[in-house]
Amino acid sequence: MKPVLELLKKRDSAVFHIAPDAFVFDGLKQLAARGVGAIVVLDQGKLVGVFSERDYTRKVALEGKNSREITIADIMTKNVITVPSTARTKECMALMSQHKIRHLPVMEGSKVLALLSIRDIMDDIIADHEQTISHLQTYISG
Repeated sequence: MKPVLELLKKRDSAVFHIAPDAFVFDGLKQLAARGVGAIVVLDQGKLVGVFSERDYTRKVALEGKNSREITIADIMTKNVITVPSTARTKECMALMSQHKIRHLPVMEGSKVLALLSIRDIMDDIIADHEQTISHLQTYISG
């Protein structure tokens, strides 16, 4: 498995973020507009949380709250597990599985480089397996 930094080279470098004092409704609009399931929450450039569709579903919709009255800070995931850009994809998968999370901020010092999703990791694992299969087929037939 490769370092996360290699994965990041293949994708858009934009880090979608929102402020903790924004309303949940505005966060939902951002998720929909960007076609993502989560975004990082930054306060003056510092990572303070992650806001996801799961946060909305469990902490707003199911509790009958109004997303236009609740702030991101009220429902975001605050104790964020992060990885350095040198982490390997296998480590990321293990962390996601262990902590039952689907998104993992990649950090370089205090700067957020990206927000990895479980889909990013799975795509990498599948590509790795396809490459291994190809090499084995070449070895067997050659």
